[in-house]
Amino acid sequence: MLKIQEIREIIKLIDQSNIDEFSYEQEGAKLKLKKKGEVHTVVASAPTPAPVQPAAVEAPIAAAATPQATPTAQPVKEETKPVEDTNLHKITSPMVGTFYSSPSPDASAYVQIGDKVSENSVVCIVEAMKLFNEIEAEVKGEIVEILVENGQLVEYGQPLFLVKQA
Repeated sequence: MLKIQEIREIIKLIDQSNIDEFSYEQEGAKLKLKKKGEVHTVVASAPTPAPVQPAAVEAPIAAAATPQATPTAQPVKEETKPVEDTNLHKITSPMVGTFYSSPSPDASAYVQIGDKVSENSVVCIVEAMKLFNEIEAEVKGEIVEILVENGQLVEYGQPLFLVKQA
């Protein structure tokens, strides 16, 4: 059974993504989230005989699902992007997952703005389903912009870095 904190984290991740509907089942418990604009519908049920469990789960979900300040980091970044140079290459995410700029929380980032990279240089990790996938630069050049924050949920095809090709 999911804990309240895990459900809140799922709601937060869904809220930050482009996903409109999410469904999860585990040991007879179901969690279904639907997102339409800023209105969230959350349904949670567990076919256990104890009626206390669904009530305990539904109240925090309803509180966590109330419209909150929507994340504005992505639109702001899109507005403040530099003028596109034809020599800039976008390194995009090959999958949906969580972006990590370093191999571990206490390690330094793989790359920073101004770093030189080659085609096979690892620039970040995208975690999907507990698998850590190293993302390579694909081109030779210099990192001019990092478009996502460490720990941010990224979508398939979302630009992660801008590289000025050498």
